[in-house]
Amino acid sequence: MDTRSLEVFLAVLKENSVSRAADTLGMSQSAVSHTLERLRKALGDPLFVKSGRGIAPTRYAIKTGPHVRQILDELQSLSQGPPFEPATATFTFTIAANDYQRDLLLPALMRSLSEKAPGIRLQVIPSGIPGPAMLRDDICDLIITPHAPDTADIVQKSLLRDRMVIFYDASQRHPPGNLAEYLRARHVDVLFSGGEHTGLENSLQGRGLSRDIVVTVPNFSGLPEFLRGTNLLASAPLGMQHQLLRGFATAPLPFEYREVNLLMIWHQRYQTDAGHRWLRNELARVARAQTH
Repeated sequence: MDTRSLEVFLAVLKENSVSRAADTLGMSQSAVSHTLERLRKALGDPLFVKSGRGIAPTRYAIKTGPHVRQILDELQSLSQGPPFEPATATFTFTIAANDYQRDLLLPALMRSLSEKAPGIRLQVIPSGIPGPAMLRDDICDLIITPHAPDTADIVQKSLLRDRMVIFYDASQRHPPGNLAEYLRARHVDVLFSGGEHTGLENSLQGRGLSRDIVVTVPNFSGLPEFLRGTNLLASAPLGMQHQLLRGFATAPLPFEYREVNLLMIWHQRYQTDAGHRWLRNELARVARAQTH
């Protein structure tokens, strides 16, 4: 016996008809009949007998039906994992994020956890420009990133969209008026610890354009002190005006550049995990609140 055989049994019991059960299950009548024959041999009972132009369940089939339904429900529950109760859950959830993504989303997520799931601890690790190996090797449970890996085992969901702008100290300079002024200006930029440039710098280099980058820092947290009191420019997501780059003036980029689409990505082995799914939904809710 297998779960499909039990589903066939329940369908015939409900419909009192092999043909209607076959239609419901998307099977042929002969396949349903063969399945019933195997069940008769396994259970030692006719299960269904002819009655007029149709069939009728035996006493054994009627009494066994609820038990079979319970078995299938329990098997389905087993495949979904144990029930998840946020209020009593106790585990550590590890998120990889850079400092911009961290400060934009995770303090609000932690406040939500403190209220709804006080036993869940949040561990934040630096991501730089992350790869799927971090998820495959269980270095973290989830990554926040604008880079979507093109691999079948990694699942992604959009969190929010942002746009790149110029930040500068308005007490020291005016914003660049055009692309030529932007390229001639002195810049502070992020060069991640693994040697990866930002997406914007890669885009400019791909167009054959070069900025005068006079200082690089390994993360976005290094930008404010190099901007303050200088004529330097920093190109960064607009969302930083509420956190790391609060108090600096902003101006649009003097060229077309794609939006920053922040994603959360995770390994498919956690796709149906109830606790993981609950935390993903909480993070998505926090991200939606950022756009209102």
